[in-house]
Amino acid sequence: MSKKRKKVLFISSVGGHLTQLMQLKPLFQQYDYYLVTEKTEVTASMKKEHPMSFLVYGARNYPISYLFKFSFNCLKSLGIFLKERPDVVVTTGVHTAVPMCYIAKLFRKKVVFIESFAKTSSPTLSGRLVYPIADLFIVQWETMLKHYPKAVHGGSIY
Repeated sequence: MSKKRKKVLFISSVGGHLTQLMQLKPLFQQYDYYLVTEKTEVTASMKKEHPMSFLVYGARNYPISYLFKFSFNCLKSLGIFLKERPDVVVTTGVHTAVPMCYIAKLFRKKVVFIESFAKTSSPTLSGRLVYPIADLFIVQWETMLKHYPKAVHGGSIY
């Protein structure tokens, strides 16, 4: 009888956060994995190679439209979570990922948050929001342990 592989949902916003998340690609084959990111011209082609869903891209510098897009993404994240039923959610952040992390905790699933490589001396908003609920919180710089004392210094994922 074969052991069922864990289902891991990897989620991040586009840009540097997605670049960091894709550094974990060697892990994908060890799990039944699923990717979630924002839909852009760059990410649309990723669907040919990976099982994935897209959220709506929304920049916070447009607060009114961002509020609607963020609300939509929260609902869509719930739908994706219920459809995929992951055992673990792994994220490199940012705003796109926060609702998924809280949804995972609501369903008593594990949350792994990897703080951004770009943050060497101050925490991200998404990091501050997810830190209290993360089962494993990883920082890439030892200096970040002063902001996240229960975190693990994992070093660079690059």
